[in-house]
Amino acid sequence: MRLGDMQCGNAGTHDMQATMMVGMKSRQSKQASGDIDKDFAMMMKLHHQQAVDMAAMEIAHGKLPAIKTMARRISAAQMSKIGAFVAWLAKRK
Repeated sequence: MRLGDMQCGNAGTHDMQATMMVGMKSRQSKQASGDIDKDFAMMMKLHHQQAVDMAAMEIAHGKLPAIKTMARRISAAQMSKIGAFVAWLAKRK
């Protein structure tokens, strides 16, 4: 489950923690392949997605423009890394 799938009512610290828990559960539910390189890429992809999800919460509900700007930059950087992992994994299927 990604952040976009969650209902964001009273977004705040509790919601940010819930987002982190969703990310942790997602990583724990993935079965290791036994190929360390593939497993690393898969887990890092999920890790970076969690950062994107947290940044999205800040962008949507944060109050400080400087932090929202940081969140936008983080999101863009993480999406680039996710893309690299997705491309690498697609070549190894």
